Amino acid sequence: MEKLKMHSPDLTERNIDKIAELFPAVVTETLDVDGNPTRGIDFDALRQELSDHVVEGPQERYQLDWPGKRAAAFAANAPIAKTLRPVREESVDFDTTKNLFIEGDNLDALKLLQESYLGKVKLIYIDPPYNTGNDEFVYPDDYSEGADEHLVRSGQVNDAGERLRSNPDSNGRFHSDWLDMIYPRLKLAKSLLTSDGYIVVSIDDAEFSAQELLLDEVFGASNKLAVLVWDRNRKNDARFFSVGHEYMLVYARDKTVLTERGTRLREPQAGIAEAREFIAEARGRLADDWDAIQAEWRKWTSSFAADDERRKLGRFSKVGPRGPFRDDGNISWPGGGGPTYDVLHPATGLPTKIPSRGWVFSTKKRFDEAVAEGRVVFGPDETTQPRIISYLFESEGLVMGSVHYSYAQTAAVDFMNLMGGKIFDNPKSWKDLRRIIEYLTEADDIVVDFFAGSASTGHAVLDLNATTESQRRFILVQVAEPVPEKSVAETHGYRTISGIARDRLRRVGDSLDTASDADAGFRMLRVDTTNMTDTSTTADALGQGDLVSLIDSVKPDRTDEDLLFQVLIDWGLDLSLPIERGVSRERERERERERERVLPRRRRRARRMLQRGGVR
Repeated sequence: MEKLKMHSPDLTERNIDKIAELFPAVVTETLDVDGNPTRGIDFDALRQELSDHVVEGPQERYQLDWPGKRAAAFAANAPIAKTLRPVREESVDFDTTKNLFIEGDNLDALKLLQESYLGKVKLIYIDPPYNTGNDEFVYPDDYSEGADEHLVRSGQVNDAGERLRSNPDSNGRFHSDWLDMIYPRLKLAKSLLTSDGYIVVSIDDAEFSAQELLLDEVFGASNKLAVLVWDRNRKNDARFFSVGHEYMLVYARDKTVLTERGTRLREPQAGIAEAREFIAEARGRLADDWDAIQAEWRKWTSSFAADDERRKLGRFSKVGPRGPFRDDGNISWPGGGGPTYDVLHPATGLPTKIPSRGWVFSTKKRFDEAVAEGRVVFGPDETTQPRIISYLFESEGLVMGSVHYSYAQTAAVDFMNLMGGKIFDNPKSWKDLRRIIEYLTEADDIVVDFFAGSASTGHAVLDLNATTESQRRFILVQVAEPVPEKSVAETHGYRTISGIARDRLRRVGDSLDTASDADAGFRMLRVDTTNMTDTSTTADALGQGDLVSLIDSVKPDRTDEDLLFQVLIDWGLDLSLPIERGVSRERERERERERERVLPRRRRRARRMLQRGGVR
C-alpha cells in the first residue's frame, strides 16, 4: 500500500525538475545537511545561461571543465546579425523541395534555424572532427562582438584573424579547442529536437570520454540510450593494437517521454521482404503443401553465406498458414520471480510443469489469451513445459544491437563509383546512416546533420524515401571549406567540400527510381550578413556625406527573394515552404533594371540637397 506523505509537496524538488528540463547542465550533485548526496542547482552555471555576457566566478563541482568553457557557453546564446540567402542556381527543385542545404558556419546556421525549427527535428546526426592532431578546425567560433580577445587567447584564430588552422596534439589547448568548438553547437542543437527526438554523435577514441561527458551535461546523463560500436577495419601497421572502430553515442531528448509513450525501437529483420515474396510464390506453386513449402524454405535460407544477415531467417524453420515460425521460445519470466499459477495440459487435463522462474505471462487470463491466439504450444504431456511460438511475418522486428561491422573500404568504393573518383577521404557509409535513420524516425520526420561533410546523411534520406515511399526531410549544414590544393577533388573541378556534397545529392537524385514520387531535390541557402544596412549610427557621429549611403535600408546587392527568406527566419516559418512567383523572371529583371536606373537619380538628388545646406 502506498504510504501517505503527510506533508505538502516538495516545491524545491519540483522547481529543480523544471529547471532541469530547461537547463540540465546546471543541475549538479551536492550534500544535504546529513551528508547524503542530493540534487542541487549550480547557480553560477544558471547565471551564465541567463546572461548575455561571460560570467566569472567558478567554484568546485562535479563537471566537465576546461579553459574557455564559459565563453563557449556564451557563444551559444550570443545573437548574430546574419541571415540565410537563397541560391537558386545551386539548388535542385528549389520551389517545391522540402530539403535544405545550408552553406556556412554551422554555429551561425543553428542560431538562424532556432525559431523556424524549434522542437521540430526528430533526429540529429553529426560526425564532428575527431581531433586526431591533424584536423583543420574550420568551425572556430566568432562568438560575438567583444569576444575577439578570447579567440586569440584560446588559439582559435591568430592575430591576423585567420580562421583556418590545425589543432596539433602538441598544442596546450588540444582538447579545449575541440570542446570550445562542439559545446555551443550541442546546446543549440538540443532546442531543435522534438520531445521524443534523438541525437546520434559519431566519435573515435581521441575525444570519446570528453564527448560523452559533454552530452551528459547538455542532454542529461539519464537520457543516454546507448553506445554503438562500429568495427571499420583492421590496421596491421599499428604498433600495439589495431584500433579500427568508431562509436556512436545515442541520447534521447527526453527519455521520460519515450517511456511514457511506450516507445519500443525495432527494425525489420534483414531479408524480410524477400522472405514474403518467396513464401507467396511457393504457396501459389505448391498449393499450400506445407511440408513441401517448408523443405524449400529451409533450402533457401541455408543458401545464404554464413555472414549474410538473411541466413538468420532460417531460425524460423517451420512453415504454416501464418508463414515461417519457431516454437522453441522460453515461456519463463525473465530474471525470475514470475507468477506461478496452474496451467492444465489440454490433452491430459493435469497441471503442467511450472518454470523455475515463473510464467512469462503476468496472469492466467493473459496466458489463456496467448493460447487462443496460437502463440503457445504444449508438449506431449504435462511433464514438459509449454513453449512460445513466434511468427516471422507477425514480428514487430528486432531491437538493434550495440556492435556492428561495416568495412570502411566498402563505403569508399561506393562513393568513388557514384562520384567518378576519390574526391573525398573517408566518407561515412550512407547505408549505415540509412539504417540508423530508419530505426529512429518515422515517415515524415526531419533529420539534421550540421557537420554534413560529403552529405552521406542526405544520401541516406533520399534513398530511404525512394525505397520506402516516405517523406523524411533533411537539413544539412556544411561550411565552404576549400579542398586541398592539387587534390583529386580539385582536379575534378571542385573548390569546396560543400560543393562536393551538393554534387553528390544531385547524382543520388538522378540515380533514384524515376517512378518514385520521392523528393529528390534540395534548396540551397547560404549564411551571409544581414540584408539590412546599418542605420544605427548616432547623429553626432554622422556626417552629411554619409547620408547618401543611408538612403536605402536594404543593401544594394540583395534581392526580393533575399528579403523573403529574411522574413521567413524572423517570423519563425518553415524555410522549405513552397514558393510561387507572382511575376515572370523577365518582369523581375525589368524591375531590377528600373531600380538600377532610379537609384543613381536619388543619390544625385540627395547630393544636390546636401550642397544646398541640408536635407528636407
